[in-house]
Amino acid sequence: MSINLPELPYGKDALAPFISANTLDFHYGKHHKTYVDNINKLIDSTDLAKKSLEEIIIIAAKDTSKAGIFNNAAQVWNHSFYWQCLKKAGGGAAKGAIAAKINSTWGSFDKFAEELKNAGITQFGSGWAWLVQDGNDLKITKTGNADTPLAHGQKPLLTIDIWEHAYYLDYQNRRADYLSAVIQNLINWDFVNANLT
Repeated sequence: MSINLPELPYGKDALAPFISANTLDFHYGKHHKTYVDNINKLIDSTDLAKKSLEEIIIIAAKDTSKAGIFNNAAQVWNHSFYWQCLKKAGGGAAKGAIAAKINSTWGSFDKFAEELKNAGITQFGSGWAWLVQDGNDLKITKTGNADTPLAHGQKPLLTIDIWEHAYYLDYQNRRADYLSAVIQNLINWDFVNANLT
């Protein structure tokens, strides 16, 4: 089966001014598309060609000879998930069932937001900041490069892309400002709640 580039769930200007259409043109239209093109080439005519994207990630994560396959497959999955985590007029305090779980885990939304932002700021180099479900517990984690909680048996609920291509055109080296903007203005809490089990 072919891995496809999913449609964005909003127009390219929908997240402005926090994430510009220019950033989405490059981030989605160039970076994400390249990962899709690469994984399709890498799995063509192999036994992985019939697997789902999630299956490819799990299989490749356990085999260092498949690092290129893992990196491209995981980046396709991570980006597809990330776009769903954002929406126009989102962000701010959590809503729905996730709000109560955040409060019981961190004591307040503000403490949660501070720790999520800190995970993004302190990830050295490229990567991702995550809210995951690990069994019955919520955790904030960070992964480097293409790594994903799927490879570690955790269920992703929310991610923020902290590769430079996610923010550099809009924020230059101000990663902290980008993280604040996403948390305060763009998180799609309906999507987060839909992932919660």
